[in-house]
Amino acid sequence: PEAIRARLAASVAGLLDAGGLDPERLHQEAVMMAAKADVREELDRLRAHLEAVSELLAAGGAIGRRLDFLAQELGREANTLCAKANDVALSRIGLDLKAVVEQFREQVQNVE
Repeated sequence: PEAIRARLAASVAGLLDAGGLDPERLHQEAVMMAAKADVREELDRLRAHLEAVSELLAAGGAIGRRLDFLAQELGREANTLCAKANDVALSRIGLDLKAVVEQFREQVQNVE
């Protein structure tokens, strides 16, 4: 969040210096951009899905279908995180995460 705030502050300052822009409207747009870039919700869901996977594995039994569903959800969260990444390093981490989730999904196909 701090890096996003700093980047937005620099962009807003540059736009205001250019003149002709409504500072209040610019502020509203910056707030909306910051809200869209926030990944806390996705990270919380990712954590919850991983906890559910751990619980299923500990419980045992016929868990293949539920693990497959969770693998899909993990993939969705990884995709959203990659889409929201505004940094090359974060994008690379997101791509690594997607690769691991895909490996997990392939393994889940062998579980009943």
